[in-house]
Amino acid sequence: MALINKIRERSGVAVVVIAIALILFIVGGDLFGGNGKSGLFSSNDNKIGEIAGTSIDYQAFQAKLDVARANYEQQAGRALQEQEIQQLRSQVWEQMIFDITYKAEFEKLGLKVTPDELREMVQGTKNLSPIIKQQFTDPQTGQYDRNRHIEFINAAAANQLPAQQKLAWDQIKEQAIQQRLLEKYNALLSASSFVTTAEAKREYDATATKADARYLYVPYTSIIDTTIKVTDSQLSDYLSKHKEEFKGYDSRSFDYVVYQVMPTKEDSAALYEDIKSFAKGLAAAKDAKAYAALNSDSRVPYERSINELTPTLKAALATAIQGAVIGPFKEDNTYSIYKYEGTAVDSLYTARASHILIRADKTAPDSVKAVARAKAQDILNQLKQGADFATLARANSQDGSAQQGGDLGTFKNNGTMVKPFESAVFAMGGAGLVPNVVETDFGFHVIKVTEGKSNTKYKIATISRELQASESTRNAIYQKAETLRASCSSKEEFEAAVKKDGKLVILKADKIFPEASTFNTIQNAREVVLWAFNDDTKVGKVSDRVFEVGDNFIIAAVTAKTEKDSPKADDFKDAITAKVRNEIKAEQILKKLGNPSGSLEQVAQKYGAGALVEAASDINLATGMLTSPGIDPVAVGKIFSLQAGKRSKPFVGENGVFVVETTKLTKAPEIADYTQYKNQVMQRTGGYGVSYMANQAIRDNANIKDNRAKFF
Repeated sequence: MALINKIRERSGVAVVVIAIALILFIVGGDLFGGNGKSGLFSSNDNKIGEIAGTSIDYQAFQAKLDVARANYEQQAGRALQEQEIQQLRSQVWEQMIFDITYKAEFEKLGLKVTPDELREMVQGTKNLSPIIKQQFTDPQTGQYDRNRHIEFINAAAANQLPAQQKLAWDQIKEQAIQQRLLEKYNALLSASSFVTTAEAKREYDATATKADARYLYVPYTSIIDTTIKVTDSQLSDYLSKHKEEFKGYDSRSFDYVVYQVMPTKEDSAALYEDIKSFAKGLAAAKDAKAYAALNSDSRVPYERSINELTPTLKAALATAIQGAVIGPFKEDNTYSIYKYEGTAVDSLYTARASHILIRADKTAPDSVKAVARAKAQDILNQLKQGADFATLARANSQDGSAQQGGDLGTFKNNGTMVKPFESAVFAMGGAGLVPNVVETDFGFHVIKVTEGKSNTKYKIATISRELQASESTRNAIYQKAETLRASCSSKEEFEAAVKKDGKLVILKADKIFPEASTFNTIQNAREVVLWAFNDDTKVGKVSDRVFEVGDNFIIAAVTAKTEKDSPKADDFKDAITAKVRNEIKAEQILKKLGNPSGSLEQVAQKYGAGALVEAASDINLATGMLTSPGIDPVAVGKIFSLQAGKRSKPFVGENGVFVVETTKLTKAPEIADYTQYKNQVMQRTGGYGVSYMANQAIRDNANIKDNRAKFF
């Protein structure tokens, strides 16, 4: 789409250049450096990423994507949506990471899938791969079809599969093999993980050792943020000293304006004239059903039961004669006209009802059922005396329909409702309260039939036309957007032009990531994100085109960017500012406290506003929680580092400055068996944790560079 737009926007020499580029793309092959090889005109422009030193070019990635897409579309029986294609790109990328990095690890460890194991995975019953099983599972019913599976296996063995299907099948088997290898790898890692007695004892001590303490606490919040000035140099200094805490990331921020495409009065008038013309045609048509199908934006059934009619149409039909054209009626942005052509008899009845359910399922004791029945009967008695059904339903019904006043909508006598409920509703001659409480497997129901049963079907030819902006309206709005865009060559000019317009508002998209396809309320805006991440798009640049996103025309100007490989303090400004500000506050508090003496209360009084004296009792090192500071590991650790009766000097915690006194320290009693604590450590840091860390280490060592955002 982006290439097509380029061709449309440029003419003359530009078209020739693009045509030549397309020819080179088609016939270039290895001669021009395809597939990551060196060639006559080889460059990094086609490089989509790098994994463990292996360059991934666009053509290689696209080839794998095409195979995966063909497989998915064949399985789904339809073309994939854009969002699904994006997900598939991510899956293909992960697959390439797996192929390049994990396989090497598996080979080092001697992990493999034997032929017998593969046979069982692909066609067996005891250890069938979930990936293989999924291919022969009906997506509608969720049922695995063993017979279809065996038929397919036989066809594959006899080499009777079409080439494309065979290729897809080979890919699926490869995925199953890789999943099994990964399972073996993770199992091996989990089995190699164990917890020592020393680790278990440390876990036990951290839980069972208790302490009581008193502390003076001066929170950072006691000093107003606006009184602390943080400079850019301080932010940069902090980042340089704490680089390990702040990992760089790729993002773009941009300002943008939206020209919303809306139908005009002229569009509305034109549609009304069309509707009048269609009404004449519908009235005169010998085959109204065919005429309506030919001219309607959306199709609805010709024969409809009463529950399928809108309230407006239902009311109009009450006085309509056969052959009459009714309407137009407006719903949202859709205008509809109808030709009423009589009625037919349905084989099923339709009714509408509300209920109040008092739950008591069929396995409940008789005593519970008796209480539920009595409550339902009491509600029914109140209704018979004139109480409002919807009010009692909201107050008493133990069912999701309670918020709708018990309304269940319309339904047919086709088993949609449980049998006793359905029988009670359709036994009624018309609308009204069912005279008795009805028991089902769910409990006891009080029922009100709000629309009596009917098996009448209405023959109605319908033409619906949606009010949309005309092509001329879209062109006029686009021209306004293009005029503004063409007048701006920088962010500053863009802001000035928008301000001058008066009707436009600048919106901000902050820190949008490379893979994003949405920002704020704008959906399916991948083209805007691709432009923002293009190498030629510098900070301050205004978009080189007007983006058409659904019913919106968008102009954008990049305001900031972050780069994964070169993080700056400004990329983490809020977080670092808070850290630096707290450091400055801590210095001020420590200076004011000085070298305190006397009781904690005396120290607090001397310090003044903001200082708190509190006590904590029976806390442990593992989950220690202080009253006002909350979770502050530094302060809790200091408490346990002191001997009972000792006081610390002022020190900086996570949430403020402290002086702590440990008043009592109760060591954990000796125990003989630490199994419970070994299990606790294993659950927290064992099996899964080891697998996660190993997988993360593989990825880190692969030094993955992902440039997909510049291509898709």
